[in-house]
Amino acid sequence: MARIAQIADENASAPAAELFGAIKSKVGMVPNLYRVVANQPAVLGSFLQFNEGLNGGSFDIKTREAIALTVAGANKCDYCASAHTTISTAMLKVEADVAADHLRGKSSDPRLQAILTLAAAIVDKRGFADDADLAAAREAGLSDADIVEIIANVVANIFTNYVNHVAQTDIDFPVVKTDAA
Repeated sequence: MARIAQIADENASAPAAELFGAIKSKVGMVPNLYRVVANQPAVLGSFLQFNEGLNGGSFDIKTREAIALTVAGANKCDYCASAHTTISTAMLKVEADVAADHLRGKSSDPRLQAILTLAAAIVDKRGFADDADLAAAREAGLSDADIVEIIANVVANIFTNYVNHVAQTDIDFPVVKTDAA
């Protein structure tokens, strides 16, 4: 059971209800993570805008979802592992074993592997990626723009991981456990 309220539609403030409507129009439901964050609609709105901004970056949705899975695995966030595995496999048609690899920070694609390796290093080192991490990323062909975009995606996912850790958000997707990854 969640430790922070998951705002039901009937209890949503006007700003939260408006955001819920936008979320439902895009994904058909309001995931419990957003219901927790809706306790402060300004935070939910800002988070949604940040993610919408990331959609305009150079990484496609499959790359962003792979980063989300790697960050969820590194932070042991079962909610995000469950949500992003569902998005990857059901919506983006990523094979289940490939999504499971992403949860472990692994990819058979060399460029994506470089992205996931840097993302995991950023999480593991709490943002203090070192010269060797950046040199490896650049050697793999990642640009400074790519590195900044990786950082932004990592930060967005750390936010959701931490909200879920604190709130103990009820998982409303098929459950994927990070300890099984």
